[in-house]
Amino acid sequence: MNDTTTLALIQQFLNYLTDERHFSPYTGRCYGLDLRQFVDFIESKGGIKVDLEKERKALEARSTGTDTVTGRILKCDVDMIREFLAKLGEQKYSAATMARKIATLRSFHKWMERKQLTPTNPMVLIRTPKQAKRLPKAISVEQIERLLSAPDDTEILGARDRAILETLYSTGIRVSEVVAINRGDLNDTGEEIIIRGKGRRERRVPLGSHALKALRHYLGMVDADLQSRGKRMGPDDSLFVNKNGGRLSSRSVRRKVAKYLVEANLDPDISPHTIRHSFATHLLDNGADLRAVQELLGHQSLSSTQVYTHLTSGRMRDGYDKAHPRAEAS
Repeated sequence: MNDTTTLALIQQFLNYLTDERHFSPYTGRCYGLDLRQFVDFIESKGGIKVDLEKERKALEARSTGTDTVTGRILKCDVDMIREFLAKLGEQKYSAATMARKIATLRSFHKWMERKQLTPTNPMVLIRTPKQAKRLPKAISVEQIERLLSAPDDTEILGARDRAILETLYSTGIRVSEVVAINRGDLNDTGEEIIIRGKGRRERRVPLGSHALKALRHYLGMVDADLQSRGKRMGPDDSLFVNKNGGRLSSRSVRRKVAKYLVEANLDPDISPHTIRHSFATHLLDNGADLRAVQELLGHQSLSSTQVYTHLTSGRMRDGYDKAHPRAEAS
């Protein structure tokens, strides 16, 4: 896609997602890639006839609020969109990926319609295919213990990794949330931590004793290293830093988890999100209230948390058979 006007339009939309809808940088990048793929397809079909100068002036006028754009920047209809989706289907994308691409197009066209960049929204005629509900994957407490004990915490990077793993399991937070933690977000005395979740919503989550111990050990090593160089960590500095002192990325954390899975001889398909699922499942297994788990996970809807109850149904049945006076087998 070489049309700079179309690129500018997509960037305006992505800015809207991050600035007004508070999408994460990762989701914004995914939406951007989806839109570039869509525009490339339409251009290859001759579906866009662009008057660069006219559209450049239109976009400039729109940015200053002095004109109303009524023509379509991307001249496509529902048939073109359906053809694009059929092409994606031939490429064997997963149902989840297809659903996200449709969501991208739906948000983009709705935004264009609201901005009066298009007189109609063809996405109102496109349905999102139903996805088979997949139960979240969880691993056992014993497997979690093996993973958490894998890092060598006698050196600073290993201590950092142990603290990250302990924090992930102690709180059930997402990878994007753990890398966003600042030093000032940690309340050692109150044994809790401030988490910035989706939509920039903040919540306070408790820290378990093992996570606190790992964090204190790691930060003690960090502070000693900084002090030896005449430096100190401020409240707005990243809690978990890379070897150069910068903020760790989500990708780096995923790579670290993959590394320790190998060392612990565990399933390589386990991910940081599996740790989150295991956190929720283990809490419910041990009698935690569903709404409390909802708050800890940062779910807006209880239905998002209820999926974990399916994972505990076997344990629930065992408990029923043992406790109910008329549950004995005949």
